[in-house]
Formats: sequence, structure tokens, C-alpha cells
Amino acid sequence: MKRLLLFLILCPALSVHAQLNGMIDLHLHAAPDSDVRSVNAFEAARLAQRHGMRALLFKNHNTHTASLAYLVSQAVPGIEVYGGITLNQAVGGINPLAVRLMAETTNSHGRVVWMPTRDSEHAVRKSGGSSYVSVSRDGELLPEVLEVLDVMADYNLGLATGHSSPEESLLLIQEARARGIDRIIVTHPFSASVWMTPETQRMAVEMGALLEYPISLALGDDEIFDQFVKQLRLVNPINVALSTDLGQTGRPVPTDGLDITIRRLIAAGITSTEVNIMTKQNPARFLGLP
Repeated sequence: MKRLLLFLILCPALSVHAQLNGMIDLHLHAAPDSDVRSVNAFEAARLAQRHGMRALLFKNHNTHTASLAYLVSQAVPGIEVYGGITLNQAVGGINPLAVRLMAETTNSHGRVVWMPTRDSEHAVRKSGGSSYVSVSRDGELLPEVLEVLDVMADYNLGLATGHSSPEESLLLIQEARARGIDRIIVTHPFSASVWMTPETQRMAVEMGALLEYPISLALGDDEIFDQFVKQLRLVNPINVALSTDLGQTGRPVPTDGLDITIRRLIAAGITSTEVNIMTKQNPARFLGLP
């Protein structure tokens, strides 16, 4: 923590953001939500637009965000806004119809399907719970998961593995690729809710997936930040898409968190080229943007 405080003192121009121009945030939370959020979607988009960011992807654990993205895009010109659906219990779990209707929402702002997150069998069992959404049984994906993947292929949607187990994530990547889905990302693989080893992360990359590293996992004391950088170097930044996963109360708003973390990453030896790959090229690739 002392190192972070010193860093902030030595970088007094924090009101002038680092080069966020052209960057894309693949994972942020904003109101309206059933969780309390620090900013609403319009405020988040205005902040991002003000700092020259290219695009945002809104995530909600309980409802799809394609409609929200459409409304924000109408109110905040100058930034691209996208949404998706998370297959938790609130939308019926592994629900092909919900995925199709999200994809057909006005102006096609729905781009991504997250496999179950808070309600995933992997996450719930780890926490001792018993009510969850399964994606596999006996080492094979469930038939309804295959149906969802077919709908995704039909609508050219990207796949995020959610809080699936490392083994399930590899199954999802393999089957998604077999069904013509080529935009795949492993959701925060080294977080406590997933915990995929660097070796397995590299295997996921070899199978055609990107790795999502939310900078929310880098915010905190020096040990936390150093672990984040270590993980980046173990998997090679060129395989990573940085996101924020911010919007929680008591934490920086997404643009501030991104700015602070990028400054610290560069100070830690991550190159500007690597930052651009992680915040511009790879996120654009995942969203299917030119």
C-alpha cells in the first residue's frame, strides 16, 4: 500500500487521465442493477466518452444488458456501447430462448454470452451452497449448453466462460470452436471464483481463447498488484484483454481505476505496446470490431 501511495504522490496529474483514447472496457457494472453501483450506465458512458475511450461492454449478473446498451448509445454519442446476457438463475439458467431474444434486441447491441457466474456449479459448490446452474456432467457439456452455443453461432455472439471450472472452460472453448464461435474469452481466470493455473490458461490460449484480466484484481496493496503483474507475465500480455470489472461502491469509477492501473503497469515494466494490445486490439477482437 505504501508503494501505491508513493506512486500517486509522484503522479500528481491524475485529473489528466493516461492515454485512455481508443481503449475498450469489456466488463463493467453500472446502475440500474439489483446490486448497488457507484455510477449509472449513462454516467459511466459519459466518463468513458470524455476520456476518448472507444467502447464499453455492460455486464449484469441477473438480466441482459442489450436493451440498456441501446438506450445509452442513443443518449451518449461518440462511444460504442454493447451488452450481453449472463446465464444465471434469474434468466432461467442455460436458456437458449433468452440468448436468442437478447441477440434480437433493437439494433443488435447484444454481443456476448457469459456462462453462469455467481450461480455456476463451480462457484456455488466452492462456497458450500447447493442451488446452482450446471454446464457439464461427467466431463461432458449438457445438451442445453450445446443448444446455446448453436444459437450463439447463428447470431455471431462472443462467449465468456463465466465462473466455470478450469476443466469446464476448456470444454466450452473446444465445443464453441467446433461450432464456429471464434470470439472466446476466459473470465478472470486467476480470480478466486475460477482459479485457473497459468499452465491451463496457456492451454486455453492455444485452443483459441483470450484471457480476461480485470484491473479490479490489481487494486489494493503492493502484494496484490505484484501478483497481478506476475500472472500477466506468466501468460504473456499479448494473450490478455484488460477490463475493469468496476462499478462497486467504495472503489474507483471504471475510468479512474483503469487510468491508475495502467500507470502502475507501465511503471512495473509492461510496455505501451502491450498495454495497447490488452486494452484496444484484443478487446476489439473479442467484440468483433474492426
